[in-house]
Amino acid sequence: MATNSSMEPYSTQACENICKQIHASLLHHRLSLLIGVLASPNRVECERIREKYKEMYGEDPVQSLEAADENQPETTQALATVLLSPHERDAAFAREALRRDDVNFRALAEIFTCRKSSHVQLIHQAYVAKFRRHLDHDIASIETPSPYQKILMALSASHKAHNADISQHIAKCDARRLYQSGEGRSGGGIDEAVVLEILSKRSIPQLNLTFSSYNHIYGHTYTKSLKDGCLGEFEDALLTIVKCICSPSKYFAQMLYTCLNGRRVDKGGLLRIMISRAEIDLDEIQLMFKNKHGLELKDAICESIPQGDYREFLVMLATKPSKRARLGSL
Repeated sequence: MATNSSMEPYSTQACENICKQIHASLLHHRLSLLIGVLASPNRVECERIREKYKEMYGEDPVQSLEAADENQPETTQALATVLLSPHERDAAFAREALRRDDVNFRALAEIFTCRKSSHVQLIHQAYVAKFRRHLDHDIASIETPSPYQKILMALSASHKAHNADISQHIAKCDARRLYQSGEGRSGGGIDEAVVLEILSKRSIPQLNLTFSSYNHIYGHTYTKSLKDGCLGEFEDALLTIVKCICSPSKYFAQMLYTCLNGRRVDKGGLLRIMISRAEIDLDEIQLMFKNKHGLELKDAICESIPQGDYREFLVMLATKPSKRARLGSL
């Protein structure tokens, strides 16, 4: 496959060649070739490939991939996911999380805590465009009540309404309110209303500063205060949210391990994390994974997932050069 020789995306000719490879692979059901073609491009390159494919063949390669091979829908769906824009992809991940009998609240938490407010708004728009439904309404309508619902709705309100600059003063005030509503509260327990109010009014960067201020003022992290208390369902859900906000790389390293070592390997979870973090901090996540578990992520994937196209695709994602590495080599 053609590679870049500058910091610009693929040349027009290289992009056309890739589209021809995709088209030929779809016609002849050659998934192994598709894997090699689609595991390498970065986000900008994928956008160009998708648009060029539409121009050349009059169809969306995402839809072509989704309908390509009924015998391996899991793999072709994974390949299609690569070509989606980040907000379309997150909308699809959110819908999949909500469709499950046991709603995947962790996947939703990742979307709401690890994305910029502007990106979350695009997710909402993509969700409506694709599914003719509103994400907020679907979260609020989950039949089995969960503390995650309250927290996710609060975070959604924050993404919609808050564009203020980060304030050290507000962070200190909120940190004290969190203390007073939690470990400093007489009688124990946590005042959910105070926590939800703060989550609904502060941006993710502001919340991150608040949790940092909490550590500075009280000498330990907010997560420690939650762990040291009696963890009810709300506290347990809140702990996950705070981990996502404060230490995303550490959180995702642990989640990759959980995906590979649960009762059933969560291949969808692996794909979601590796694609969404590919150009953000996947290198750091993999380093944390190796330091904690003594194994390279690609080797852990090979140990847990049977040989086949899906495993090959995940391994290629795990060994894909990072954005930083690619730019440094140009």
